[in-house]
Amino acid sequence: MTDVLVVGAGILGRSVAYALARAEPDVRVVLSGRRGPGASQAAGAMLGVLGEVTAGSLDTRHGELRTAMAVEAAALWPAWRAEVHASTATPVRDGYGTGTYVLLNAASGRLDEQALGAMRRTASRFRLPLEDIDPAEVPAHRPLDNDRALRAVFLPEEGFLDARRWLDALDSALAALPNVRRAGSGRLRAAGAAYELTTRGGRFRAPRAVVAAGAWTSGLLAGIDPELPVLPVVAAEGTAVTVRPPEPAPPVVLRTPNRAYACGLHAVPQADGGWYLGASAAPSQEPGAAPTAGALRFLLDAAVGQLHHGLATARVDRVHHGNRPVGLDGHPLLGSAGLPGLWVASGTHRDGLHASPLIARELAAEILHGRPSTWLAPWRPDRAPIADRSSAAAIEEATAHHAALAAESRTRPPLTGDWPGLLTDAYRQLMEQVYARMPEGYVLPPELAPLGYEQGPALAKLVQTHLDRRAARPAP
Repeated sequence: MTDVLVVGAGILGRSVAYALARAEPDVRVVLSGRRGPGASQAAGAMLGVLGEVTAGSLDTRHGELRTAMAVEAAALWPAWRAEVHASTATPVRDGYGTGTYVLLNAASGRLDEQALGAMRRTASRFRLPLEDIDPAEVPAHRPLDNDRALRAVFLPEEGFLDARRWLDALDSALAALPNVRRAGSGRLRAAGAAYELTTRGGRFRAPRAVVAAGAWTSGLLAGIDPELPVLPVVAAEGTAVTVRPPEPAPPVVLRTPNRAYACGLHAVPQADGGWYLGASAAPSQEPGAAPTAGALRFLLDAAVGQLHHGLATARVDRVHHGNRPVGLDGHPLLGSAGLPGLWVASGTHRDGLHASPLIARELAAEILHGRPSTWLAPWRPDRAPIADRSSAAAIEEATAHHAALAAESRTRPPLTGDWPGLLTDAYRQLMEQVYARMPEGYVLPPELAPLGYEQGPALAKLVQTHLDRRAARPAP
């Protein structure tokens, strides 16, 4: 018998297991999972607040809560990182640094300008530094002339690190804790008043379990109770590459604002001197196993044009592919799953690594001491889908992101009539049709809009099934 099972060995699973075992040396923790196409192995990773802000970030209550969480998590990182490194059995160079340049170029729509305005408002509200800078002064920024930045800002406190090295640091810290046991992936099920995990290496039972399995969360929860009314988690496939740049990578991040319902283009220096270039985004109901040629082509073309044309001769060290977990309403699932002793930490999309110190701390306090977390309370996993924006507003945002994708992809409509406007109108009509097919009360988040027209009937069925389960077994 153990005390807590943590299922999912990505950043969140490792972090929660570490926080639990570190806080209570007498608590026995089993961490289950395996390496695979999850989000953690493929992350950049940027520890950003302002760089992640979009025009809609502060327009809704839950958008404001997410931003406030990001600010809180950023404040925790220095002490969290120092504690993990102090616990490691062997030193790990994690590539940590600070400093992010945000580039505004013409390879997008008006979204970039709106995002910059939102960054300024957020910086003022939370008293975070943001500096205007001449694009010519941005280090290692050598774009093609027709992609050059016309404006740029510097975010001196935005952090970054090498995600794969950070996973190594967490592994080393966990290995040094005598009350943590690692296990391979397995099947989790309810066993009376406890939970039982069956793996190739053995069977483990505990009164408490945490499912932190990223884009695979919904499938694992179905094994416990197929009628459990937990909000479904879908995947956002992402592709990135690490290259050996033609000149030493500067110890700062270069990025564009979030655009095309994704995380924008970014270059993150790695611990070994490489440059991580990311990232594509392709929403899907099921995790994908490998990158597509189209995603790689788009990413490399954007990096060569918008960041550094010398990357055309860079050597590709590694292709990354992962599946970001996204709650069906676009928000994370954090906290009690509605069954005694069962918690969920998933659906964080792009925020999981950055928010991991905060999520691990708060979840560990809830599990060990029954201390409710005000930070996690809004993201209860068995909630109804959050819908604090209207369908009309979501349609307009999704339309703007699709138009930005067309601009970044170099779409060149005929210059007769109002083809650019007609193209935007066509996107809007498509989005109106998609949103009209969704169940009443559900507003499809713009970042998942492609699911609506690529897998519309299946998506509508998934939403309706969740709503029916909640109606049959209301959350406490």
